[in-house]
Amino acid sequence: PCPIVSIYLYLLPLFLFMFIPILLMVSPLQLSQKYGPVFTIYLGSAPAVVLYGHDVVMEALVTQGDEFTDRGASPILTKTTNGTGLFEGSNGETWKQIRHFAETTLDMLGMGQNIEKKIQKEAGFLVERLKSTNGRTFDPTSFLSQTTTNILCSISFGKRFNYEDKNFLRFLHLLDENASLQSSAMTKLYNIFPTILDYLPGSHQKIFKNTEELKQFVSRQVDVHQKTLQPEHPRDFIDAFLIKMEQNSHSAFDHPNLVRSTLDLFTGGAQSTSLVLKYGLLVVMKYPKVHEIDSVIGPSQTPCMADLDKMPYTDAVIHEIHRCLALVPLNLPRTVIKDTFFRQYFIPKGTTVFPALKSSLYDSREFPNPQQFDVGHFLDKKGALRKSEFFIPFSTGKRGCLGKKLIDIMIFILLTTILQHFTLKPLGDPGDLDTSPTTGFLTVAPKSYQLSVAPR
Repeated sequence: PCPIVSIYLYLLPLFLFMFIPILLMVSPLQLSQKYGPVFTIYLGSAPAVVLYGHDVVMEALVTQGDEFTDRGASPILTKTTNGTGLFEGSNGETWKQIRHFAETTLDMLGMGQNIEKKIQKEAGFLVERLKSTNGRTFDPTSFLSQTTTNILCSISFGKRFNYEDKNFLRFLHLLDENASLQSSAMTKLYNIFPTILDYLPGSHQKIFKNTEELKQFVSRQVDVHQKTLQPEHPRDFIDAFLIKMEQNSHSAFDHPNLVRSTLDLFTGGAQSTSLVLKYGLLVVMKYPKVHEIDSVIGPSQTPCMADLDKMPYTDAVIHEIHRCLALVPLNLPRTVIKDTFFRQYFIPKGTTVFPALKSSLYDSREFPNPQQFDVGHFLDKKGALRKSEFFIPFSTGKRGCLGKKLIDIMIFILLTTILQHFTLKPLGDPGDLDTSPTTGFLTVAPKSYQLSVAPR
């Protein structure tokens, strides 16, 4: 067996998901230094294996990726997904089919020029909104969230929404509220006693209600698409899924999977990108040295991905933003699909495993100053971008982030567009800005802050 670390917080059997934030706070690094890179944590009575260190993480996710493929279970996610969708809810053959479809569909829709144009268009609307602040201080959270969500609306629904559209704002509110409620006490308790709490009020019931409303919103978009579908000319993700449903009437491609998979594009793409951008603006205010935008793109040209190859410093800044934030530090939990031998350890079938991504992103062998924001981590001696296999902010292997390519495009175009048009000004001294993230349910997030923007 793996070395065991016992963390008992109550005298009750406790479900693993309740303690993910606790596990983030007890420093897996220190535990790995004492017990080695593979160790078991008992959170109440539920065992979980933590893999801490680049070598063991890559060995699990890539070398033995087949054994570590399944997503860890959670009653709250089981209830809201019912085994459907792209991410948390599904495993096995259904998940493989849906994921493969989503990958090929995003490529087919044009994971290049077509999607770039949608992002550039939305970036233009964001610039106008930022101009409308007229030098006032504001929290950028809603601006960024609305922008990234609208980009996903263009890809999923084939249209964007006006920022004042009540249905759009309601959709966005429900997504954000569900994300925040995942960390609430009652939601954590539901993950321990789902059968009992199914009949009691609390934040978990709000999540269920919100999820049904979110599904209804997507279903209305599906209804519109069904009436106007042209199989030879798919316009967006929903069209492509509907065509697949017609071709495979008795398969995983059904209405529940369509609705849930579409929602997953938003939770996995829009919300993640918004958090990274929010952190990126904070970092850029503290370290304002992105000069390439002026020399390569200029004041009026629209940023595009073709510019990135000519902007190694900016590319390195974005890499370092991802590395320092470490958005999903412990990775989304996995379970082994069968009894597994990993190195000299035996891991029983169904055991929850945390391959800690942060252990790669903060490995001092690869990044000499892991606690510091240092663009040099991703630049070679000639100033060119230095690629690193340790850079896995969105995981790797068969459960690697489906939307990584899309997120990369959104972050580059949106961030460079903002910096091209505005000078960012924090409330106080830039050197006093706190860039340490806060711990959430499964992810971290930048602390709340305010800024003002001045046109350049």
